[in-house]
Amino acid sequence: MKPSQLQPTEFAPYQQSYINLVSDEYTLVEELEISVHRLVKFVREIPMDKFDYRYAEGKWTIKDIILHLIDAERIFTYRALRFARNDKTELPGFHENNYVAEANANKRSIQDLLTELLVVRQSTLSLFKSFSEEQLLRIGTASNNPMSVRALGFVIIGHQNHHQKIFQERYL
Repeated sequence: MKPSQLQPTEFAPYQQSYINLVSDEYTLVEELEISVHRLVKFVREIPMDKFDYRYAEGKWTIKDIILHLIDAERIFTYRALRFARNDKTELPGFHENNYVAEANANKRSIQDLLTELLVVRQSTLSLFKSFSEEQLLRIGTASNNPMSVRALGFVIIGHQNHHQKIFQERYL
């Protein structure tokens, strides 16, 4: 399954920008695996003095963003699990700025954050590999919007790609 197979009814319109950042070259599971290694390799090449850098007042550091990616992936996979199991409960959104403010990412080493990112992605991969085709097509409601299980997987990748692009454009 590839992002081009998604229907507009499977995700909120604002998530289209994330989905557009996912290549059609690989399947969902392949890209979940490849993309995290691409990001880790990229981050390891960033100069050490940039990890705590903010390009403007009130903006997040690279460490903040990496922990934001970890938190968001956990939330998205939780949603995917609920929807795949046919849970019809509407799920609330989350306030990313509040999460970042409470996460203390800048007190952690970059290696610790990258290790956690890889562990979380391994869990995500195991979960998505366990889903049947039927489960991947199931749709639930999160943040007052419809989301399919497979769209959540592509949003995880696109969200990561979005922030990697931000690193390149604003931090380096």
